Amino acid sequence: MKNLALRSFLILCLLSGGVSRASTVQQSSDSTQYLLLNMALQLQITDAVDNMYNFKFHKAEVEFNWMKYNYPDHPLPYFLFGISTWWQMMPNLDKESPLGDEFLAYMDTTITKAEAIYDADESNIEAAFFLAGAHGFVGRYHSEKKNWMRAASAGKNALKYLEITQGNKSFSPEILFGDALFNYYSIWIRETYPMLRPVLLFFPKGDKELGLKQLNEVAKSAFYTRIEATYFLMRIKAFETNETFDALRLGEYVHQKYPDNAYFHRFYARMLYTVGQYDKAAAESTEILNRIEQGQTGYEEISGRYASFYLGHLNKMKKHDDVAATHFQNVINFTESLVDEEDSGYYLYSQYYLAEYEVESGQYESAMDRIDIIRDNTKRRESLNEKARDLKKEIKKRT
Repeated sequence: MKNLALRSFLILCLLSGGVSRASTVQQSSDSTQYLLLNMALQLQITDAVDNMYNFKFHKAEVEFNWMKYNYPDHPLPYFLFGISTWWQMMPNLDKESPLGDEFLAYMDTTITKAEAIYDADESNIEAAFFLAGAHGFVGRYHSEKKNWMRAASAGKNALKYLEITQGNKSFSPEILFGDALFNYYSIWIRETYPMLRPVLLFFPKGDKELGLKQLNEVAKSAFYTRIEATYFLMRIKAFETNETFDALRLGEYVHQKYPDNAYFHRFYARMLYTVGQYDKAAAESTEILNRIEQGQTGYEEISGRYASFYLGHLNKMKKHDDVAATHFQNVINFTESLVDEEDSGYYLYSQYYLAEYEVESGQYESAMDRIDIIRDNTKRRESLNEKARDLKKEIKKRT
């Protein structure tokens, strides 16, 4: 995962504010006005939030506009607009898009509205929640864009307000989300990136198991952060704790609940492929490619690369070499339409499988070109590099 160390460390910085004095803050006298605690509002906008995660952004934003009209001075509607824009970018965050400026504008407005409330009452937990969340999302955006100085600045801004929200889960389960990620990642980063340990001496240790339990609690009990917690849970289980079947279960849940969410769809297909449920993986991959062809919202090149690779490999296993070759070429086409993705494993393995296919059909020159691409984008000690060298030797024997 590109820049995972820096991104994870940023998450830790964003979520660790005030851990040295995580005392419970008294709720201000007007706590009944907190929208985070307004159950009637939650019921009223449930469909809007579901529409957002199901990539029905226009329908969701009609309701968010209603909130903006009725609560013009509150940060919540602008925060939701920002999250909606974030998920519109989610299938390909690396892609440059005007949505990035739109997202930052919504988060800036969230900050402005929340600061006005906070300046009037520095014990207002809800204002601190939105300030920490908005600065945190801005930092996450800049980390995805590799704007490290801006990301660090956003993280610094978030710390002040996280001192207030830290340890206040009794106020709302939404608050527990930050605690959960801190507890998990503060240990995970120490274990995974020893070079960061000197810096991490300034942070107290968390508790990975507690962090996972807290994420599960947020995924079950929260309203605004429930799906975000589920997103982190399924990625942790898939790529960090090797609980692949649990990741599949979560992926299936979010895909069934939000069947038009392109990111959840491709994650579900990936998990099906990973656990060996090949018929289902093939069916979902074919559906993903159909939706790309139809131009459905959120279905783009990265999803096409995943789906084409799975179909290519599954057909290769069945000895349907011509069909497999077509899918592998589609992987390459999708990848080359992206920016700086030629080191992708899907891309390089597709080049290798096509090189094998071309060697068998006597297309040695084309196969050699693919081998050169593989060797240029892998290190000599990597197994794929070694396979490519062996295939080159095979070509020399045949010619």
